[in-house]
Amino acid sequence: MTNDRLLTGKVLIVTGASRGIGAAAARLFAVRGATVVAAARDARALAEVVDELRRGGGEAIAVPTDVTDPDAVERLVATTLDRCERLDGAFNNAGQGHRPTPLAELDLAEFTRTLEVNLVGVFLCLRAELGQLPPGGAIVNMSSSAGLSGAPGMSAYSAAKHGVIGLTRTAALDYGPRGIRVNAIAPGPILTEGGIGAAPAEIQHQVSQTVPLKRLGTPDDIAELAAWLLSDAASFVNGATISIDGGKLAGLA
Repeated sequence: MTNDRLLTGKVLIVTGASRGIGAAAARLFAVRGATVVAAARDARALAEVVDELRRGGGEAIAVPTDVTDPDAVERLVATTLDRCERLDGAFNNAGQGHRPTPLAELDLAEFTRTLEVNLVGVFLCLRAELGQLPPGGAIVNMSSSAGLSGAPGMSAYSAAKHGVIGLTRTAALDYGPRGIRVNAIAPGPILTEGGIGAAPAEIQHQVSQTVPLKRLGTPDDIAELAAWLLSDAASFVNGATISIDGGKLAGLA
């Protein structure tokens, strides 16, 4: 099968699908032949993404979801099974950062909220999804380059993204014997509205020069990797965390 239809017949959940990487993934998954179950807190923005997918000939439904709410996450999976009759995989992408703050100055409420969205949210999604996946099912969790190294001023975010890698590896061990794969991706600087994409052009250029490829990543770069990991082409990839950062973590240039 060619790459352009690599996800044909699969029903895939995408969290954080209302913008940025999640929206890019939803678009690509639909183009590749998947039925997309798009989830996010922003119901209006989510509906716009799903309408776009349908106008382009894709199959998609919107299920507004707060991934920090256990009942909402369970409803997301139950709705998927009710309306699509199956679940083949998920891209647990929803997350958020926090203001760069030295650790000793970080407010406990902000630390806790960051962990709730980025780590507890992934746990709740995994817990709801894993029991419903058939052999051959796959999950991709969103970590970060900050989950593979430290990140100045980003203690809560870095801790959460390190935790996602731990969840991913453990789930891969628990569910690999059932034929279910669980992997993570660890993006570096990506041009998203909530990240470096919101910075002035001068800052974007400065950051790009710290990347060996001398450019910033795009949401489409991340979507391509997630699509491959969710496809049968990656059938022997399990428990991995794949860095997608233009070589930034490879070492000092």
